[in-house]
Amino acid sequence: MRKLVIKMHKEELLKNIDRIHTTEMGVGRIQKNLGINDEPVSYCISKLKKDDSKVKKEGKNYYVEVDDCIITINSSSFTIITAHKN
Repeated sequence: MRKLVIKMHKEELLKNIDRIHTTEMGVGRIQKNLGINDEPVSYCISKLKKDDSKVKKEGKNYYVEVDDCIITINSSSFTIITAHKN
């Protein structure tokens, strides 16, 4: 059951992948927290698409856990709120 729920949440994010975005402030925050210079939305989407990424939903947010990071995405607006290393 748990794997099915995780798969459903991931499928929902992938179905709405073109809606995933962040704010101007989010760009700097995500880059700083993850220690990247890459464009953060593309970076986070590439992490989401990985076969081993796991998505859970708690309250109004999705949490994408993959590699060494957790990405927080609002479930109604698909805004990447933040991301940080595990």
